[in-house]
Amino acid sequence: MAESGGGGCCPPMDLMRSEPMQLVQLIVPMESAHLTVSYLGDLGLVQFKDLNSEKSPFQRTYAAQIKRCGEMARKVRFFKDQMSKAGVVAKEMLEKENHIDLDDVEVKLGELEAELVEINANNDKLQRSYNELMEYKLVLQKAGEFFSSAHRSATAQQREIESQQAGEDLLESPLLQEKKSIDSTKQVKLGFLTGLVPRDKSMVFERILFRATRGNIFIRQTVIEEPVIDPNSGEKAEKNVFVVFYSGERAKSKILKICEAFGANRYPFSEDLGRQAQMMTEVSGRLTELKTTIDAGLGHRNSLLHTIGDKFELWNLKVRKEKAIYHTLNMLSLDVTKKCLVAEGWSPVFASKEIQDALHRAAVDSNSQVGSIFQVLRTKELPPTYFRTNKFTSAIQEIVDAYGVAKYQEANPGVFTIVTFPFLFAVMFGDWGHGICLLLATMYLILREKKLSSQKLGDIMEMAFGGRYVIMMMSLFSIYTGLIYNEFFSLPFPLFAPSAYDCRDASCSEATTIGLIKVRDTYPFGLDPVWHGTRSELPFLNSLKMKMSILLGVSQMNLGIIMSYFNARFFKSSVNIWFQFIPQMIFLNSLFGYLSVLIIIKWCTGSQADLYHVMIYMFLSPTDELGENQVFPHQKTVQLVLLFLALVSVPCMLLPKPFILKKQHEARHQGQSYTPLDETDESLQVETHGSSHGHGEFEFSEIFVHQLIHTIEFVLGAVSNTASYLRLWALSLAHSELSSVFYEKVLLLAWGYNNVLILIVGIIVFVFATVGVLLVMETLSAFLHALRLHWVEFQNKFYEGDGYKFAPFSFIFTANEDE
Repeated sequence: MAESGGGGCCPPMDLMRSEPMQLVQLIVPMESAHLTVSYLGDLGLVQFKDLNSEKSPFQRTYAAQIKRCGEMARKVRFFKDQMSKAGVVAKEMLEKENHIDLDDVEVKLGELEAELVEINANNDKLQRSYNELMEYKLVLQKAGEFFSSAHRSATAQQREIESQQAGEDLLESPLLQEKKSIDSTKQVKLGFLTGLVPRDKSMVFERILFRATRGNIFIRQTVIEEPVIDPNSGEKAEKNVFVVFYSGERAKSKILKICEAFGANRYPFSEDLGRQAQMMTEVSGRLTELKTTIDAGLGHRNSLLHTIGDKFELWNLKVRKEKAIYHTLNMLSLDVTKKCLVAEGWSPVFASKEIQDALHRAAVDSNSQVGSIFQVLRTKELPPTYFRTNKFTSAIQEIVDAYGVAKYQEANPGVFTIVTFPFLFAVMFGDWGHGICLLLATMYLILREKKLSSQKLGDIMEMAFGGRYVIMMMSLFSIYTGLIYNEFFSLPFPLFAPSAYDCRDASCSEATTIGLIKVRDTYPFGLDPVWHGTRSELPFLNSLKMKMSILLGVSQMNLGIIMSYFNARFFKSSVNIWFQFIPQMIFLNSLFGYLSVLIIIKWCTGSQADLYHVMIYMFLSPTDELGENQVFPHQKTVQLVLLFLALVSVPCMLLPKPFILKKQHEARHQGQSYTPLDETDESLQVETHGSSHGHGEFEFSEIFVHQLIHTIEFVLGAVSNTASYLRLWALSLAHSELSSVFYEKVLLLAWGYNNVLILIVGIIVFVFATVGVLLVMETLSAFLHALRLHWVEFQNKFYEGDGYKFAPFSFIFTANEDE
């Protein structure tokens, strides 16, 4: 919905009825079609109809242009992804996108994409080489340490053997030398492989190697402390350096296949210590060179992304607008000469002049020799529903639309919901301390709305920000009802005057009203604070809130039925006035309107009558004497009359309307063998959204069954809906008791220990319980219950909600939506 304040060229905002709509036809020359749609998108007051619905997207006139725009949109998304990874923020748009040409944008996007892809490819290759060299360096270090330690160990063992042999007998020398010479001929040259294997696979890797070679290997592994970047995946991984000794080419082949299966990277290694040192020096030098090259490449890439970021928003908006324009042009049909495009769409009546001005400007700016033609078509099709709202009323209208979009020019419940919704919420949430907390949180959102509206918020925060004015109204009404209930975090305060009651003597207890006498005038506003904490507090408040809930419910249901009268009057349906509105008013008020009157009389007179007994026996034994339950004179006679009226109103709702509609249908089509031809300018005569009454085939059985269901629903709903309003009493009581429990069992309990630490803990628990339970969960609970009372109990009395929303072609929505 467009937000409008009601000033300037537009008429004053009216939420009671949706804007008068018209079906318009535009005949636009081909040379000015693009600019015309662009200007209408800026205006945002035309909902185009698809005149090519029978064609597939590939058969339409501008399919090639849409494909072209889609390719440019892909490049823009690619740039956005690259900028996000690099942490580059796009700058705000300083110039208008109308000043740039789409062809220039296409060429520039192609050049920048090719350059960026090439830079990324080169950087990936360099980074892979760098990561391989880093792994190679680790292998040289760890394997070199292993070979060095093995060499030192072998040298020490050799010296030890030589020292032992020096002290042996010379007679045994030849035999020992002969044995050694024989053993030396049996020595085998062992090969080895080095590399890195992921640490989580190292044990399985070692076990598979052992089994595959039947134990004819020797393997050593060393843990690398820091994670390394894998050259293949580019992700950090914990790895071990391994050295595998083997004998024979067959064993080597098996080991190579197992390394490949486990993703182990192998690197060459030399036994020669001098060669190892030379390789380490070469690898370190190449790493330094690669690091310098990679840094230079990243710097160039970042400068390129900053260049893209300067123009990103401009290009993004231009591409989105062009794509939206061509999508809309594809909904237009070519005329017979193929020189003009014909468009049809809905627009508000007040927008006719702006649309014609936009058409004229487009024709002038595109140097078209022929202007566009604007004409209004007559149609029986039901128009879309369009309410012009502002930032205050839009959230309430969204609440109503969530139930169902109003039928065209149907009475809008949102007018009353602006007040009744926050008020019913406050009846269940009445505490002026909690209301102030809600108000402070909402004022933060309202005062910073300009900054917050331009930021991306979370789902819950986005929802709260969108309904900030509704929450403000809810908090204000909560403060009001909290003052009536005299509750501030469950505590009463004598704000307006001292209590009207006082103790008779010093011995009276705080836990009872016995001994209290009235010494002053009645407490001027709300509940007397003396009721708080007494034994009779709960029965008194239960009685008060229960009766108040019934009064509020009956009042709101009566308002809903009265709205049905205004709907019937607006649509000139006398049948609905006489056989729907009047019987419904009689039925509801004969029963529950009468109950509401009894409640008020009882409050005013102080009568002790049992209203439960009165209402039950009004049905079971209407002729019995009332006795002590009589509230006013001639009550029995009044009850008999009301009961009779309620019973008579039911067949009045059920029977007359179907027969009258049947008679009207027959009279309308009597003597008509042929349907008269429609005028040629009526392009659409099929009613797709309206009611079928009055034309076409008339099914009396369907109408009668529908009326029967509607009557049963209303009669049963009158009872159930009235009982449903008792949730106002139940949730108000629950909120009050929860607040009292948190205060007494947490805060006062902690205060009683005379310990600072316990008091601090108690205050923290109290604050979190109040915020989490009372200000969040209870707020949500009361919100949902108020929502149900409006959707079910109030709106079902008059609101059909079977319309469809006006969705104009507008660049505002195009700029805001994500791909």
